[in-house]
Amino acid sequence: MAELTIEQLVDGVRSGKRRPIARAISLVENGAPKGYELLKRLYPETGQAYAVGLTGSPGVGKSTLASALVSHTRAMGKQIGVISVDPSSPFTQGALLGDRIRLSDHFLDEGVFIRSMGARGHLGGLAQATLEAALVLDAAGKEIVFLETVGTGQSEVEVRSVADTVVLVLMPGSGDAVQALKAGIMEIPNVIAINKCDHPHAKTMLTEVRQMLALGEVERKPSIVLTEAIEGEGIEELWAAVEEHRDWLGPERLLERRRARIAVEVFAIASERAKEHLERKVADDPELQRVLRDVQDRKLDPLSAVRAIVERVFDIQGNGTDSVS
Repeated sequence: MAELTIEQLVDGVRSGKRRPIARAISLVENGAPKGYELLKRLYPETGQAYAVGLTGSPGVGKSTLASALVSHTRAMGKQIGVISVDPSSPFTQGALLGDRIRLSDHFLDEGVFIRSMGARGHLGGLAQATLEAALVLDAAGKEIVFLETVGTGQSEVEVRSVADTVVLVLMPGSGDAVQALKAGIMEIPNVIAINKCDHPHAKTMLTEVRQMLALGEVERKPSIVLTEAIEGEGIEELWAAVEEHRDWLGPERLLERRRARIAVEVFAIASERAKEHLERKVADDPELQRVLRDVQDRKLDPLSAVRAIVERVFDIQGNGTDSVS
C-alpha cells in the first residue's frame, strides 16, 4: 500500500479516518521528520479535546474502568480517543501488552480510536510521544481523550502534564492508599475511584482516603467515588465527578493550566532531545570516551568531566561550575 503524503495525512486526520490517524501517531511517536511537519500543520486546530488521565497501581482495574467510561461517554454521543501507555520491551521499545484486552469491545466502533504506546523507560509512566499523540487525536475531532498510564508509583505525577482531570484508581485490600500517601500520589488526583466496591474492605478504604485527604492542604479536595468497573457500577457517578471538576476549572483556569503544562512539556521534550544528542555525541567521540574512562579510573572528577563534555558537545564556554549549571 502506497505511503500517504503529508496532505493526505493532514486531510485524513482532520476527517477522523483511522488509517491516517494511526500513521500520524506512528510518525510522531518515532520522531520522524514527517511527524514534525504533521504536528506543525495540525497544532493550530487543537485545544478542543478534554484529556482525562487514569492512573494507579497495576491490577487495580484501570483498563476495565477506561472501557466502562468509553461506553458511558459514547452513549452520550461523544467522539473518544484512548491512549494506553504500556511497559516497554527493553529490546524493541514497543508496547508489551498491545491494545488492552478490556478495551476490545470498542475496536469496531468508528467513534473510538484506541492506541497503545510503549513507555520506553520514561519514569513518569508516559511516553515522550504521548502529548503529540493526544494532539493528533484532538485534531481528529476526538472530544474526550482518555490517557491510561503505567502504574509506577511516585513518578505518576507526570500524568498531570498532559491530563486536564486526573483520576486515581485504588483497590481495597491492596494497601494502595497508604502507599499512595507515602509516595505523594494523593496530591495528584482530581477524582479518586475506589474500584471493586463489592470488596469487604471498600468502605474501610473510603474512610482511610477521606482521613488522608483531610490532612493535606490542596486548592480543591478530590471527589471520591466507589466503582465496580466490570459490572458498570458507579460509572455514571465517576463521570459526573470528572465533569464537576471540569466545571470547577472553568474556561479561564483550564486555559491557564493548559498553557503552564505546555510550557513544561516543551522544556521536557527539549531536555530529552538534548540528552539523546549528548549520548550520541559522547558515543561517537573518542576524546569524550577517554574523559569517561578517566572518571572511571578516578583520574578525573565527575564535575570536571561534565564540564568537558558539555563544553565540547554544546560549544558552551566558561570557567568553573557555572559553565554546566
